[in-house]
Amino acid sequence: MTHPTDIERHPDIAEMRARYEMAAASPVAQLMDGLTLLSGIYLALSPWIAGFGGLAGITVNNLVTGLCVACLGLGFSFAFGRTYGIAWVAPVLGVWTIVAPWVISGNMSTARTIWSNVVVGLIILALGLATMSLGGSRMNLGGPRLRPTKR
Repeated sequence: MTHPTDIERHPDIAEMRARYEMAAASPVAQLMDGLTLLSGIYLALSPWIAGFGGLAGITVNNLVTGLCVACLGLGFSFAFGRTYGIAWVAPVLGVWTIVAPWVISGNMSTARTIWSNVVVGLIILALGLATMSLGGSRMNLGGPRLRPTKR
């Protein structure tokens, strides 16, 4: 049996956890988490959906990057307070997705790879930036309101 340390009972920590729980419980946050998950799944499957599965480099890249984005989306939806610190990874993966067809060695920049990666990369970038703003924001996003505490 573990006993909470003094820092876990600190009022600022409790307030921060409550704020993260509020942010994660809002309908807007749930929508963004779901769209992040779907974007990651699409990115992972995009070589076969868009028809460029024969290009090994971009296929492996999109599969791995898509699974990472999908895992981030799941993490944000199940434990936002614990995964908020790595929310910056989603926009980075979005930018990588956009530039990947030109950066990966070999001729990976076909029309299909470019359109697919740029569109889903922009979506991941936007969702990642929006997710980053949730934890720092004190505005109500459609969820329950946190009452200010008296000190």
